[in-house]
Amino acid sequence: DVIKRLIEIGLCNSFNYPSFRQPYKSEIEINISNINKSNEYNCVLKKVPYKEMYDELNRSGLYTMKMIDGALIQLCYSFVDNKLVKHRLAFLPSPHLLEFQNSPDDYIEDELYADILDPRIVVVPIRFDFDDSIGSDGEKISKSILHPVSHLTIGQYANCRIPVSSGMTPYEFIDFIVRNFYNTLFNYHDIKLECNYDYFENSITDEELQVVNISLPIK
Repeated sequence: DVIKRLIEIGLCNSFNYPSFRQPYKSEIEINISNINKSNEYNCVLKKVPYKEMYDELNRSGLYTMKMIDGALIQLCYSFVDNKLVKHRLAFLPSPHLLEFQNSPDDYIEDELYADILDPRIVVVPIRFDFDDSIGSDGEKISKSILHPVSHLTIGQYANCRIPVSSGMTPYEFIDFIVRNFYNTLFNYHDIKLECNYDYFENSITDEELQVVNISLPIK
């Protein structure tokens, strides 16, 4: 539904259907249809310049959606016994944005693209991660404050993990991205990504509530 809506208003011009995989009876993975996990994570985790990482993801089609300005969006979820265990929700702006900004004639109503044609824009990737899994040592991967179950990473900083109150649904994530990074188009089209699904349960700890954190809407 989210992909269809963004295509309808012209915000998304390329996409890959989500894939549903069930490696075990109790597990469900929702991922990018043509993903090769080893390739993706090798590319993302290598210490390479952001431009190289973006170009490889774009070349390999490792995205759920590609926006009109070249930004890539990734939506990946894992569930065990119908409970959210992991998600990776990434917004990866194009490092070639200058080329887009220098071609305003391609866009009839330039004012609608004010947010993404502004030459002052600095490209910064963001990622909302959720990890409530158990490591090989039998302990949880997450650690309060140091590695919150749900957290926001900005700009590929390895130790940037801003606590988030819970996991994010696709609707919450896409609403956040479009509302904040494509606001002119968001308001022009009066975009409403309404959702009848429940929100994920809170995962933030009392300790994390004592530092700057991000609170998601609650039902």
